[in-house]
Amino acid sequence: MSSKIAFITSYPPRECGIATYSHDLIEALRTCAQVPFEPLVCALEPQGRRYFYDTEVKYTLCADSLEDYPDMAMEINGNRDIRGVFIQHEFGLFGGEYGDHLLLLLYHLSKPVIITFHTVLPAPGYPLLKTVRAISEAVDKIIVMTKHAADLLVADYQIRPEKIAVIPHGIHKVPKEMDKQRLRRRYGLPVSGRILATFGLLSRGKSIETALQALPSVIDRFPDTLYLIIGETHPEIVKREGEAYRNLLNYLVSELGLDGHVRFIDRYLPTRELLEYLALSDMYLFTSKDPNQAVSGTFAYALSCGCPVVSTPIPHAREVLTEDLGILVGFEQPGQFAAAITELLAAPQRLQQMRSRALQVMASSTWAEVAKAHYRIFCELNMLPAAEAVTAVPSAREKSRSRETTRQSRIGAAL
Repeated sequence: MSSKIAFITSYPPRECGIATYSHDLIEALRTCAQVPFEPLVCALEPQGRRYFYDTEVKYTLCADSLEDYPDMAMEINGNRDIRGVFIQHEFGLFGGEYGDHLLLLLYHLSKPVIITFHTVLPAPGYPLLKTVRAISEAVDKIIVMTKHAADLLVADYQIRPEKIAVIPHGIHKVPKEMDKQRLRRRYGLPVSGRILATFGLLSRGKSIETALQALPSVIDRFPDTLYLIIGETHPEIVKREGEAYRNLLNYLVSELGLDGHVRFIDRYLPTRELLEYLALSDMYLFTSKDPNQAVSGTFAYALSCGCPVVSTPIPHAREVLTEDLGILVGFEQPGQFAAAITELLAAPQRLQQMRSRALQVMASSTWAEVAKAHYRIFCELNMLPAAEAVTAVPSAREKSRSRETTRQSRIGAAL
């Protein structure tokens, strides 16, 4: 009989970074698990949205419905095959102030719980501190993707260090046969020109306008430069304001005289195609307005394809982006972006060295390695049977009752 772990997360076809992350992690776990392993996904959905899922999605949870949280906990508790729960956390995924509806689920769960915090905010006010501490007390293990995030949990939230594990964002292993010139021909791009790229679901927080404002001086020096902006507008942004942000970017392209130097690829690309676009690019531009953005999957994927990066200094970039991988510049500083891009384009040998170094550095963060790290934690918590020999009595039912009582008291104390 296969071992089941309930994954509570957004999930494809919902278009968001955590949905993609969860799908990639589950696929990697299927390969690395040393026991029969069956993921059972509970997909988080915003109010009024329904999606058509693949077979691994067995449950859905409306994030804005208070009733859904205890009901889902009871459903999971009642399934004797589910050995544990793995939650992907981002504040906007769950209802309530700072996503505190999640506590209703945790309060009623009687099985081991792991949570991945995709965002850890510094210097929390009391409501945020209270919510994050209550969630942290209720779970058995916390995963973050950078040492910076782990340090924040210890220093700002008083979480015990031994409860935290750092596992980097996974990346896809890029096939060696990806030839830059061949890929450019495939996608109708100039073979000999200089290509810059940005990808992700577009929103104002991406600050793509900063890169556009940097381009005129880059083009003065390197007239064959082309900037690819890859990705559709975030679906939640489209619901609120339509394509106002993309229209602004198109206006800037025209206003700055960048026609012919900017190409929008207005689609949510399949992973393989996305990796090919990154592999054919000379440089990746990461712009953001949020200094507290803990981690970026787009940043990690770019490095995995050997793209040197010019980036704003989010914690993930400060931790990973050494001088042999790229250049850090200030937030919303087009002049600094232009200077950094020009500096690298003027040094093709340095660019090639960065490309080789990026492929070397990111090899330890492939999805296969990331999945193995998660698998070890599953076994430590007896969520997979590989660790059963380490444990004996009490019975599973007794342990569940004890865990539920302890969890409820910890949540109560934290609140």
